[in-house]
Amino acid sequence: MKDISKEHLVWMYTKMKMSRYFEERMEKAYMEGKQPVFNIGAGPVPGEMHLSNGQEPAAAGICVHLKKEDTVTAPHRPHHNAIAKEVDLKRMTAEIYGKKTGLGKGKGGHMHLFDPAVKFSCGGIVAAGIPHAVGAALAAKKLGEDWVAVAFIGEGAANAGAFHESLNLAALWKLPFIVVIEDNSWGISVPKSDSTCVPFNDVRAAAYGIKGYLVRDNDPFEMYRVSKEAVERARKGEGPSIIEIETYRFLGHFQGDPELYRDKEEVPTLRAKDPIERVKSHLIKEGMATEKEMDALDANIISEVDEAYEFAINSPLPAPEDALEDMFV
Repeated sequence: MKDISKEHLVWMYTKMKMSRYFEERMEKAYMEGKQPVFNIGAGPVPGEMHLSNGQEPAAAGICVHLKKEDTVTAPHRPHHNAIAKEVDLKRMTAEIYGKKTGLGKGKGGHMHLFDPAVKFSCGGIVAAGIPHAVGAALAAKKLGEDWVAVAFIGEGAANAGAFHESLNLAALWKLPFIVVIEDNSWGISVPKSDSTCVPFNDVRAAAYGIKGYLVRDNDPFEMYRVSKEAVERARKGEGPSIIEIETYRFLGHFQGDPELYRDKEEVPTLRAKDPIERVKSHLIKEGMATEKEMDALDANIISEVDEAYEFAINSPLPAPEDALEDMFV
């Protein structure tokens, strides 16, 4: 922990706190009009919603080492990844609300966020972002650039063919590619122990002759450390890496999930180990920030997120005829 600069710790805390507050607001906004009987199509934010409260260290711990030119792909639970990659927050929120000012003009929704300005994309198909990230890594190598490509996936996606096919090529060609496996223990309602033949996916790196890292207990400091090494290796042409982080999912697979498959004590136990509070406590304990300074930082974060929500809420909906634009035939 002592080798992490104040600048990087504050950056990580800011992105983690911003993601948490963004999701807490979305948790409430999404349920508007969907109660007392849950209706997935009702309310100002229709469709499915997958929130990532608890998984913030996975994104902040590696994105702190990335630059604008690096590529990031994310899965169906993407908000913390997008915020850590510094996707335009106002346009991202507007996209989730289905507004014309959104990243995809309101046509993609929360699982399809694309921001070419920071080379970020995500999608709802399990493991689909891995080949795209490997393609970006191949492009970087052919262009002679030191750009890195990172694919975030859930632990269930590590059992998909795209994972193994992509890693085989990335290893064969020594591409600047990193796959971050966000192991939150659950593939929808299926526990990892019932779906995966290895306890942790970092051991699969040996099959491809690449580096594998395991971060236990959602540790933001360890995620920072191993990610720094993996990114530096990728930039130097030393090939790909697998990072598996044992992270937490505080909420259900989707909003409206009754979570009957989880023990009632699981979430309270996980929340007691909140990684955001761990970073805040470290900053204060090490004399890098005071309580007053952290309160001011929190206020700025809340203000920025609130502005993004106001922008989205007050933005216009697309016109019906807009459905025929941006089509490929």
